[in-house]
Amino acid sequence: MSAALEAASSADAAPRKLRILYSHRIQSRDGQGVHLDALVQALRQEGHEVRVVGPAAYDRAELGGESSWISGLRRALPAAVAEVAELGYSLPAHARLLAAAREFRPDVIYERYNLHFLAGAWLARRLRLPFLLEVNAPLAEERARFGNLALNGLARWSENSAWRAADAVLPVTGVLAEHVEAAGVPRDRIHVIPNGIHLEEFPEPVPRVPGQEVVLGFVGFVRDWHGLDKVVRGIADWRGEVPLALTVVGEGPARPGLEALARELGIAERVRFTGLAQRHEVPSLVAGFDVALQPAAVPYCSPLKVFEYMAAGRAIVAPDQPNIREVLEHGRNALLFDPSDPEGLWKALARLAADPALRDSLGRAARREVIARDLTWEGNARRVAALAEGLLL
Repeated sequence: MSAALEAASSADAAPRKLRILYSHRIQSRDGQGVHLDALVQALRQEGHEVRVVGPAAYDRAELGGESSWISGLRRALPAAVAEVAELGYSLPAHARLLAAAREFRPDVIYERYNLHFLAGAWLARRLRLPFLLEVNAPLAEERARFGNLALNGLARWSENSAWRAADAVLPVTGVLAEHVEAAGVPRDRIHVIPNGIHLEEFPEPVPRVPGQEVVLGFVGFVRDWHGLDKVVRGIADWRGEVPLALTVVGEGPARPGLEALARELGIAERVRFTGLAQRHEVPSLVAGFDVALQPAAVPYCSPLKVFEYMAAGRAIVAPDQPNIREVLEHGRNALLFDPSDPEGLWKALARLAADPALRDSLGRAARREVIARDLTWEGNARRVAALAEGLLL
């Protein structure tokens, strides 16, 4: 976070109550939706008026789902045509946003960045309003890397256009801020605001009572690259005094393989999947973990689960990489492992499984970090409002 932003968010003067037009193109109820809903709720709790404008499909989507019509259309169209259509969607989105602005009369426009989405940038320029852009990933680079991009030049142009049009760009990590700066955005317009939590949803943790097993836990969409298969194999090979178990809160394509592996290794009863959990259920589920897992992470993300683990006061195991080190410190509030070491994750887990005192001290330090740095949605709302107010001066 920039020094200017910290100073603005801690100013003694009462903040101005803002009218914020929030623009997005989200269609699925997943981590993106959690961020959107939590920040909007926090802004409103701070006394600001927020008008949200986005696809109608988002309001109808269920947890973990997205519009089947849109998904089908994307699969049916040639990739290049689909990408041009994505950019074309900015035109009707801009019209809806303009209509909302004329009725709502916002002070600022806040948009969650999406590739080929320029509605907010166009409206801000048209109405000469401050434009704040939240960036969660370098999507042109990401989609190109995974082979999901046909028109690389168009993607780079639209991404750079959106980022450079913003009066304030809000990447979720310092690593991502470097991507934004490399695209030509001046450093003084970049302000890192990571993910957060609602602290009141996570009661003051109490030490886990030693039981018949040590529970390793994971929250999120389960993919093969998370490497949970190594955890399952480690549980089967564990010869410690107390047996280990794994609880996975969430769904994903890796689940069937993990369940099959657990059956093959004879530990099916110790590898448990809760399925999709509603947001209000997550704190109590995480409270049932002894060790919380972030087994892998893309290099620029701000993993929501890490903040949930911290707020719950759980001992965390995560990869030792720059974006993770922005919130976690090895040996103080987490154990970080070398992601290039095939045994690194398991070594950290085994150390914590055998040391309840270390689990307790790391978990307490992680929660203190949340409080000390105000890593909350309410804190983020205050930072966003301070930035917006500064742009209005």
